[in-house]
Amino acid sequence: MSADEIRGAALGTAPVPLSVLDLVTVGAGSTATDALRTSAALARFTEARGFHRFWVAEHHSMPGVASSSPAVILAHLAAHTDRIRLGSGGVMLPNHAPLVIAEQFGTLEALAPGRIDLGLGRAPGTDGATAAALRRSDTLSEGADDFPQQLSELTRFLDDDFPDGHPYARIHAVPGPVQATSPGGTQSPHRPPIWLLGSSGFSAQLAGMLGLPFAFAHHFSAHNTIPALDLYRETFRPSEVLAEPYALIGVSALATDDEREAGRQVRAAALNMVRLRTGRPGLFPDPEEAAKHEFSPMEEDFALSWTKNIVHGTAEEVRAGLDDLHKRTGADELMLTTHAHRGELRLRSYELIADAYGLPVA
Repeated sequence: MSADEIRGAALGTAPVPLSVLDLVTVGAGSTATDALRTSAALARFTEARGFHRFWVAEHHSMPGVASSSPAVILAHLAAHTDRIRLGSGGVMLPNHAPLVIAEQFGTLEALAPGRIDLGLGRAPGTDGATAAALRRSDTLSEGADDFPQQLSELTRFLDDDFPDGHPYARIHAVPGPVQATSPGGTQSPHRPPIWLLGSSGFSAQLAGMLGLPFAFAHHFSAHNTIPALDLYRETFRPSEVLAEPYALIGVSALATDDEREAGRQVRAAALNMVRLRTGRPGLFPDPEEAAKHEFSPMEEDFALSWTKNIVHGTAEEVRAGLDDLHKRTGADELMLTTHAHRGELRLRSYELIADAYGLPVA
C-alpha cells in the first residue's frame, strides 16, 4: 500500500492538505433528505476545489445527525464524485462484526477503486442503551476492550490472509482479494487503508505501534490533542503502510460573510451540544431559538468551553485560526467539520475557506 493513498498535497496557501468531516446535519425545519442532498453537493464542491478527502461519521439515535449508516452514504457519494477520497470518520468497530465491515468496504472499494478510506473508532457513537441495541448485548465494555483483537480480525478479512487452521481460514470477504486468486480471477487485491480514530491516548498509541495513520478528534477533545499526537509520534513504528507518522485532526470551523452570523450559528451549535450532553438530542436548532434559550449557569459554562474550540468568523479569521492550530499541533492534515442550521451556510463556509487559501477552481 502506497503512502500516497494516505498523504495528501497542500494546495494554494494552505499549510497542509484540507479535508472534510461531514455529520450530515439535519436542521430544525428540514429533513434527512435535505441533509443528504447537501452532503452530496458538498462532496462535489469540495472535490472541485481540491479538498483531499471527505469522511462521514457513524452516529446513532441522534435526530440532528443523519449519518447512522456510513457505508450507505459513501456509496451514494461515490456515485456523485470522481476523484476525492471517501471514507468513514469513523465506523465504530465494536458495533459491527469485522466480516460485515470488510464486505461493506470491499464493496465500496469496488465502486470507487483507490478512493476509499476505512477509519475505525472504538467508541459506540451513541449512548449505552442504543449501543446495547446495536450489538444485541448488554456487555458494552467488551467491544472497547477487544478492539485490538477485532482490528486484527478485520485486517485479516480485508487481506484474506488468515493462517491455515484458523476457524475463519475458509471464510472470505467478498468483494476482496480472494477473487484475484480464484481461477480466472481479475479482481484487484487492493484494499482501503485503515485509519485509527481517537479522542484520547489509547488509539494514538495503538496506531503508532501498528504504523497506521491516526485521526484525532480535536473538535470535541481539544485538551487532549497535543498529548495524543505526541504519544502517537513517540510510539510510531514504521510499517508497510507508513514509513513515518501521519496524523490529521478534526477541526470544527465555520466561515461566514458576516461575522455576526458566525456567532449566531456557533451559539446554536452550543445549544445543540448542551441538549446532546444532557440526554436530550434533537434537530440542530436555528439561531433564533438559540438566542431565546435561557442557558443555566452550568449550561453557559459548557457552551463557552465548547465554542472556544470552534474556529469561526470571517474567512480571514478562520484562515488565521487554522494556521495557528496547525503551528501548535504540527498536524499533517486538517479535516474541517462545519455545523450550521442551513445547508447553504455549510456550503458557503467551505467556499470561503477555499477562497481564503486560494484553492484551485475547477
